[in-house]
Amino acid sequence: MSSSNSYKGFKELDCWKKGRDLRNRISILVKKLPPEEKFQLASQMIRASRSVTNNMAEGYGRYTYSDTRHFFIQARGSVTETIDRLVIAFDENYISQEDFLEIEIMCETVFKLINGYINYLDKQKKL
Repeated sequence: MSSSNSYKGFKELDCWKKGRDLRNRISILVKKLPPEEKFQLASQMIRASRSVTNNMAEGYGRYTYSDTRHFFIQARGSVTETIDRLVIAFDENYISQEDFLEIEIMCETVFKLINGYINYLDKQKKL
């Protein structure tokens, strides 16, 4: 099967694409954390950021409106969890203000895009 005919699905969603960028940026950021945070804050940040795209992918694969919407709401919650972990890293002086602000903006963008997709789902249900 050629790549032009291959299944894309959730990978075409802007919210998923930006979530992927966020996840990849977090993977780079956690390398700056001290070794004693490897199995604590670093692990939590990685899991929260992965959960963003994981939940979108799972929700996209569901057949009912309520299931799909539920998983996108879960993804949105994972974005806010990622922000909280980011605040902790900043408060502990593990990351710079520049890194903090850059990733916070990424999180806000993903959050807004997920909200947009949830609104789209809500409108489709009313049709």
